[in-house]
Amino acid sequence: MRLLALSATLLALAATTAPASAQGPAPLAAEGCLGCHGPEGRGVAGGIAIAGRDRAELVAIMTAFRANERPGTIMGRIARGYTDAEIAAVAEHFSRIR
Repeated sequence: MRLLALSATLLALAATTAPASAQGPAPLAAEGCLGCHGPEGRGVAGGIAIAGRDRAELVAIMTAFRANERPGTIMGRIARGYTDAEIAAVAEHFSRIR
C-alpha cells in the first residue's frame, strides 16, 4: 500500500515539475546537450541557445559538425557519436521548445 502511494506521489511530482515548454520527454541523445547548452537548451554563458531553433537548421549544423565541415571547439567530436536518427530526434526536440 505504501509503495502504491509513493508511486502516485512521484508521478504527480514529475507531472508538476516537467517543463511546460517541452513537448514530451527529451530523447536520451538530447540529454547530452544540456551540459553546454543549458537547461532545455536555452543557453548558458559560453553555450549557445539551441532551444526553439529551426529543426532543419539544427540537423544541418549537427551534420556539418559530424563531417568536420563546421569549426567548433568540441562539437565535431561530439557530433560524430550521433546517428542520423539521433540527430533528427535531437533537432525535433529542441525545435519544439518555446
